[in-house]
Amino acid sequence: MNTQLELFDVTIIGGGPAGLYTAFYSGMREMKTKLIEAREELGGRILIYPEKMIWDVGGLTPTLGADLIDQLVKQAMTFEPTVVLGEQIVGLERQEDGTILLTSVTGEKHWTRSVVLAIGYGILELAKLDIEGADRFEVTNLHYTVQSLEEFRGKHVLISGGGDSAVDWANMIEPIAASLTVVHRRGQFGGHERSVTRMKASSAAVRTPYAVQALHSSDGKTIDRVTIAHMETGITEQVRVDAVIVNHGLRYNFGPVRDWGLEMGDWHVNVNGKMETNLEGVFAAGDFVTHGSKVHLIAGTFTDAVNAANSAKVYLDPAADKTAYVSSHNSRFKEKNRQLGVAVEEGH
Repeated sequence: MNTQLELFDVTIIGGGPAGLYTAFYSGMREMKTKLIEAREELGGRILIYPEKMIWDVGGLTPTLGADLIDQLVKQAMTFEPTVVLGEQIVGLERQEDGTILLTSVTGEKHWTRSVVLAIGYGILELAKLDIEGADRFEVTNLHYTVQSLEEFRGKHVLISGGGDSAVDWANMIEPIAASLTVVHRRGQFGGHERSVTRMKASSAAVRTPYAVQALHSSDGKTIDRVTIAHMETGITEQVRVDAVIVNHGLRYNFGPVRDWGLEMGDWHVNVNGKMETNLEGVFAAGDFVTHGSKVHLIAGTFTDAVNAANSAKVYLDPAADKTAYVSSHNSRFKEKNRQLGVAVEEGH
């Protein structure tokens, strides 16, 4: 083993909500922590929907995705973990002394005593519009995510898609757009019923079952008309547009992770209630895991993160407490409370 590498107690792979909260909690458990994210920024899947309103995180009123990321990142940095961005981990190798050597796709090495996998559904790729030449409009008015609602104010907008995100975007854009057309290839939408009902009751022109057939441009740079086709009759019509938003879902790719010897299904790794995988010293949290009481919400992710961090702590030190004290009685927060001007009760 190359002892020039710095050894960490726990290395978290993945910088979404699961990885960020694990970083916070492992710091609270006084573990030397490293967080590695394949992208150049933290936030995970929420980065795709920064303008989406998130309603179902305990204790938070409706919060924009971008604001939730900001708060999660600030919280994750509480105990100053080492953060590595832009490195996709492709290799996991057990060393003779029981430690683990991680290798990135570009050859960088990371040495750790334990690992928490918080990789969601792996490398995310937005499903692109399957129309020849469509990619040339990505620099102008063909969008695969909504970064700023203001970009669509007063414009004629067409949204293609029928899932939660497409419906949510429709409900947010409709009040500010000059017109909104929503095209979905199926008769029924996959979004939450309340959101679908709201969209259908708005001024949006909802066209089902239709699909985008062609993009038209007068100047060769921006889309000004879209041909949509009925999925059953083939009848077509053109819609005037200033902007096109496509939300056809995500493609997921776990890559070499499947070669590490993990017990995995199609989309998840199997863990027990302690977030232990079948590999010693390797734990997991978030959308990547499945277990008997798994909740696939951000709120459920936080519980996974706590259990993974606690299990890593006990793995490293079997004599350690199985859980941490609550923050109001945790010595790790006494000085931080003082810095915030909060009265600190001694003796805990």
